[in-house]
Amino acid sequence: MSKLIRATAALAAVLVSAPIMSASAAWEPTKPVEIVVAAGAGGASDQMARMMQAAIQKNNLMKAPVIVSLKGGASGAEALIYMKSSDGDANKVMVAYSLIYMLPLSAKIPFNWRDLTPVAVVAMDQFVLWDNAAGPKTVKEFIDAAKAAPAPFKMGGTGSKREDHVLTVFMEKKTGAKFSYLPYKSGGEAATQLVGNHTEANINNPSDNLEVWRAGQVRALCVFDKERISYTTKVTETQSWNDIPTCKEEGLDVQYLMLRAMFLPGKVTAEQQAFYVDLFEKVTKTAEYKDYMEKQALKPIFLKGDAMLKFLEEDDAINKALMTEAGFVAK
Repeated sequence: MSKLIRATAALAAVLVSAPIMSASAAWEPTKPVEIVVAAGAGGASDQMARMMQAAIQKNNLMKAPVIVSLKGGASGAEALIYMKSSDGDANKVMVAYSLIYMLPLSAKIPFNWRDLTPVAVVAMDQFVLWDNAAGPKTVKEFIDAAKAAPAPFKMGGTGSKREDHVLTVFMEKKTGAKFSYLPYKSGGEAATQLVGNHTEANINNPSDNLEVWRAGQVRALCVFDKERISYTTKVTETQSWNDIPTCKEEGLDVQYLMLRAMFLPGKVTAEQQAFYVDLFEKVTKTAEYKDYMEKQALKPIFLKGDAMLKFLEEDDAINKALMTEAGFVAK
C-alpha cells in the first residue's frame, strides 16, 4: 500500500510541475513586438530593423507580428529613455549601436546600457572615408589637399560627438590637417551633401554611401579597420568592397568598429530573454540576413550570454577612452 501511495505522490508531483516547465520553455510574445530604432527613417539602423522584421515574418520565426518604431528624437535619446522606462515589457526590443555608450557621455542623459537586458550582438559596422569622385584619388592626396587648403576641409557625418565626429578628430590628430565637421541627421543626407559638393568628404557606413558609390559620384578612399571588408563581389563596375584599402595601408592608422546589438528593457524574465536570443540567432541564419550583410557590407557576428557581456564591457571602455581623448565628454 505504501508503494502505491509513493507512486501516486510522485505522479502528482510530475503533473503539477510539468505545466510550469512547459510554460517557461515555451514563452513567446502574444501581442505585437516593437523593434525600437534610435534613429530616423532610412538610416542603417532603420534598414536593419526592417530586414529583421521581414526575416522574422517570411520565415515564420514568431507568431506575433513585428512593427518598427522610429524614436530618433534628441539624437537618439528618445529611444534610450523609452527603453529604460519600459522595465518588464518583453514586447520591446531595441536595435542598439555605439550611441548607447557615447550619448550618455556627451549629453549627460540618465542612461546606461546596463539598465537594459542584453540579447545578442548581431553585426559589426565598418566606417569608410569617402570623397567626391572629382576629388583626390588617394588618402595621401586627400590629406595633402586638406593641409594646403586655405580653410578647413568640410567633413560631413551623422550626428555630433558620435562615431563620424570622433574619427574626424582622430584624423586631425594623426595628420595635422584641419577639418570643419558638419553633422547631418542621417548618413543618407551626408552622402547627398557630398555629391552636391557642399562637403569635401564624409565618414560614413558603407551602406549609406552605397548607391552614390555605385553611380560613380563618390570615391571610397579607405576603411577604418585593421582588415579590409571581406566581400569580393563587384559593387561598382570596377570595385568590390574588398578592393577598398584599409586606412592603415594608406598611412592613416585610425581604426574603429561599431556594434549592432539587440537589447530588451530591464527586469524581463530569463525565459523572455532566452526567447529573443533564440529568435535573433535564427534571424542570422536566414537568407534575408546573409543577403543584407553582403549588400550593406557589414561584418556578420553573433554573440550572446557571457561572450556578449565581455564584449560590451570592453567596447564601452574603448568608446569612453575615445570620447575622453576627443574632448567630447560633458563636464
